[in-house]
Amino acid sequence: MTGEKKGETHWIIPDGFIPPESSGTQTSHESICVLNLQEKTANVNVSAYFEDREPLKDIHVQVHRERTSHIRTVSLEKDGQKIPEGVPYAIEVESDVPVVVQYSRLDSTQPELALMSTMAYPLNI
Repeated sequence: MTGEKKGETHWIIPDGFIPPESSGTQTSHESICVLNLQEKTANVNVSAYFEDREPLKDIHVQVHRERTSHIRTVSLEKDGQKIPEGVPYAIEVESDVPVVVQYSRLDSTQPELALMSTMAYPLNI
């Protein structure tokens, strides 16, 4: 459908937590899935906010036109700093074009692993 808005430019994920341990063959992890339905590349900035330390801001990621990118939060890095494991945090995702953002966590700290996925909260609807 032409003229239809496909996504938002500002998203929030208030509950982030990279599990510090894994059991079995599955590694505990989190991912931000960014879907770009636009006809141009999305320049995305990811920021992480913590309870007890300064934020890690403006980690740049590109998502090419009409593509998706599954970004493991453990891989996000800025000036040698990463989001630490075992520390609660929140995520802000900002894009120069509308995108759709989903968040997933695989917790394999126990043999009965848990998978959680949810849509991020769009701020400019």
